Amino acid sequence: MNLTEYIDSKHDEHLNELNEFLRIPSVSAQSEHKPDIERAAKWVAERLRAAGLDKVEILPTKMHPLVYGESLRAPGKPTILFYGHYDVQPAEPLNLWTTPAFEPTVRGGNLFARGSADDKGQVHIHIRALDAIMKTAGKLPINLKVMIEGEEEVGSVSLWDFVQANKARLKADALVVSDTGMLAPGVPSITYSLRGLNYYQIEITGPAQDLHSGIFGGAVPNPITILCELFAKLHDKNSRVAIPGFYDDVAKLSKAERKALKALPWKAGDFKKNVGAPGLTGEKGFSIIEQLGARPTLELNGIWGGYTGEGAKTVIPSKAYAKFSTRLVPNQDAEKITRLVKRHIGKLLPKTVTYKIDVHSQGNAWSAPYTHPFFEVAHKALEKGFGKRAVFIREGGSIPFVTQMHDTFKVPCILLGFGLPDENAHAPDEHISLENYFGGIKAVAQFYEGLGSL
Repeated sequence: MNLTEYIDSKHDEHLNELNEFLRIPSVSAQSEHKPDIERAAKWVAERLRAAGLDKVEILPTKMHPLVYGESLRAPGKPTILFYGHYDVQPAEPLNLWTTPAFEPTVRGGNLFARGSADDKGQVHIHIRALDAIMKTAGKLPINLKVMIEGEEEVGSVSLWDFVQANKARLKADALVVSDTGMLAPGVPSITYSLRGLNYYQIEITGPAQDLHSGIFGGAVPNPITILCELFAKLHDKNSRVAIPGFYDDVAKLSKAERKALKALPWKAGDFKKNVGAPGLTGEKGFSIIEQLGARPTLELNGIWGGYTGEGAKTVIPSKAYAKFSTRLVPNQDAEKITRLVKRHIGKLLPKTVTYKIDVHSQGNAWSAPYTHPFFEVAHKALEKGFGKRAVFIREGGSIPFVTQMHDTFKVPCILLGFGLPDENAHAPDEHISLENYFGGIKAVAQFYEGLGSL
């Protein structure tokens, strides 16, 4: 039985095992799920051992455990470092899930569960690909190092400490990541650029305590009103970020790259349908696909304050809060952008309130040429796995670890993603296409086999 036949014969086994993984509510942001995080780490470690890795460890960190494994039994062959994460986003709001977030359910050719696309399903694709190679060939064709963390959804703080302390141990010829997506259904994709991410929280304080809006209204500053006015001023009429200096260092797209992006098999109508909004908005002068991957943004991610419970409570709140983020593109510096954001907000806010801004994370963008021979192997492997030619794309999301690894080790970073734009990562009813999941196992197995033939 060859590799593809073996993978096809194990569909039910693959799916049952993935369901087992998805039932573990490994939410890294919520302390009550710490036991689940530890259970997920043990689950990953056990599956990596079963897939043929010789040395697998669960390494404690200041926050959540890191799973590390390796198989170095292929002298003269490439050494690959595969990275993924087993932690997931919170499932709230729970009432918006059609079926419970941690009870995997198949509907319409898709598997619904928190983490199915981001990133448990994609991690499991690699585990099952390695297992298939071991079962059919008896050994792995390359040297492999695997690092699966539990803090990606909360900033990957411990991961980078581990990398800095273990540079020699982690040395590899390339980094491989599956935490991105495909351009569209039926379009296998390799990502060559990611946006960076800065994440902030602002707290605005007006009166010393909540006040009666009848007795004090009209003479006292309302922090919620002032917060809304602030964010209304952070974009201009062309949807550009209205912060002086924000675009100064943005790398311009060449004519050739704009032409290549325009030629991608991507339909704006499908995108609009997936979004579900009455209309779209974006920076004037750029196509939707350019706005999504090649232009920086500032987004308000959450806002709260005052009374939001049942019925009426007429107060002027003491405080108002918001979470917001900037997505950055190549040549922008994350620290510089933070300085610009803080300075501009300080100028916009009136002296009738005080404020503080907390910076939760900062990360630069990543972009790299895809001329290394490993990319050609990946390109052919995706075509074998899906029966369709692969494309090279920019990804609008952020993986800070990729930027850090590329800058530190100066090796190719190959991003093989199997999610789709409409799979609701970070939202209710997250799901992964079963066609992509099973095709991904074949493609990744072919990729590792192909690397072994170099």
